[in-house]
Amino acid sequence: MFRKIVTLVIVLPLAAVIIAFAVANRQMVTVSFDPFTAVNPAMALTFPLFILIFILVIVGVIVGGAASWLRQAHWRRAARKADGEVRQLQQELAALRNRYADAEPAPPPPTYFDPNPPPAIAPPSLPAKVP
Repeated sequence: MFRKIVTLVIVLPLAAVIIAFAVANRQMVTVSFDPFTAVNPAMALTFPLFILIFILVIVGVIVGGAASWLRQAHWRRAARKADGEVRQLQQELAALRNRYADAEPAPPPPTYFDPNPPPAIAPPSLPAKVP
């Protein structure tokens, strides 16, 4: 529900701005692809200005996305390498676990805590009996 409300709050104003932009820029423009003749170009397209602007924005997004994707290639390569190492180490760990599964458990590691500490005060010594 929250997602739909946020979408409406963003999409409706954006759609209104795009429609207003398209209505304000309806005039026809000619785009020439001939750098030598401006009067009678060999190849030219004529369409509304807002379509030209939308096409240029879409091309800009595609070019920017491609540049970003190419620039992040190093990080993707490093992630693939790390993923391969993790998979290899997991396989080695599983093999070691299978190998030592039947072996007797390892003794507990030594601790620095003595469960039976000496008493704080030594017990009194008894006098020796004389026979």
